[in-house]
Amino acid sequence: MLGRRPSLFTALSAGALSLTVLAGCNASSSGGGDDEGSSESGPSLILITPEPVGVNPFLQLAVDGVNQAADDAGGEARIFESQDPTNIQQQMDAAIADAPDVLAVVGFEFADSVAAAAQANPEQQFLFVDACTAESFDNVTCAVFREHEGVYLAGVEAGLLSESGQVGAVVALDTPQIRRFSDPFGAGAQSVDPAIGFTPLYVGGNSPFNDPARAKEQALALVARGADYVMAAAAAGNLGVFDAAEDGAFQAFGVDVNQCPDAPGHVVDNVIKEVDVVTADSIAKILDGEGGGLVSYGLEEGGVTLTGLEDGVDESECLIADHPDVIAEVEAVRDQIVSGEVTVDDPAEG
Repeated sequence: MLGRRPSLFTALSAGALSLTVLAGCNASSSGGGDDEGSSESGPSLILITPEPVGVNPFLQLAVDGVNQAADDAGGEARIFESQDPTNIQQQMDAAIADAPDVLAVVGFEFADSVAAAAQANPEQQFLFVDACTAESFDNVTCAVFREHEGVYLAGVEAGLLSESGQVGAVVALDTPQIRRFSDPFGAGAQSVDPAIGFTPLYVGGNSPFNDPARAKEQALALVARGADYVMAAAAAGNLGVFDAAEDGAFQAFGVDVNQCPDAPGHVVDNVIKEVDVVTADSIAKILDGEGGGLVSYGLEEGGVTLTGLEDGVDESECLIADHPDVIAEVEAVRDQIVSGEVTVDDPAEG
């Protein structure tokens, strides 16, 4: 996988602490004190995920970040995998009962449970990754991303490359937060040519983040509408989009990590979210007594970028590597966003 180190973050070492993956209500039964690799004196960290990690790259990045934070601090990391959103409260109760030094959660699904838990347990330190509570709490640190900035840049690439004049997006849910992966893509493409058509489709259903079959259907529906470039932001469902792209009718964009090797010759670029780096960095600050508040990571902070804007793009297997002229134009737009000359609308802010 392409190395992904933004300039404003300290590079993480390759080593990672072995962890015990826990699921369901049995999560609280593992204290971990006798597990190989655990530390009696180091901090204890727990990460709760909203669903099984599986092949979801976003959740795996959060796991990597907590794992790295534990390794850096000489402590222990444990992962409580919820089976589905209905299981979240059980996992939260189990984790709080263990009283870790930092209890991290990842995903918007935790907004209500973190707020309630933070108020009821003021001594417990929480890290909320990729979302925040409506009310601020001294014991809750929120690390959020301005992913819409990176998605806009991907849209600029699509606009510069499109021959059909039609682009689209296959996104997990039609919500303001998740539309950060669709609306800015269309806006970026139309900043190149206002005549470009843009169609977003949403996976929805019972498993919006883990439904490759439905995501593939949506991608093929976009092809039928003439789209030749498609933003894929459906978590594990991206594999379905990439499968649909293999017939050569369109090319895709990935998210979170470099997904170009997952579908060689069919992925243009990726909107990278440095979830692992931000998670590890945030935990370190909490352990140093600097927790609380909300920090937003975008292009300026190095929390969001494109694979095509990173060192090593020539080895990334991304199609954008064949278009240095496009990369140069996108770099210029990135600099305009950072300087404030170009503003990217955030769908989550209405």
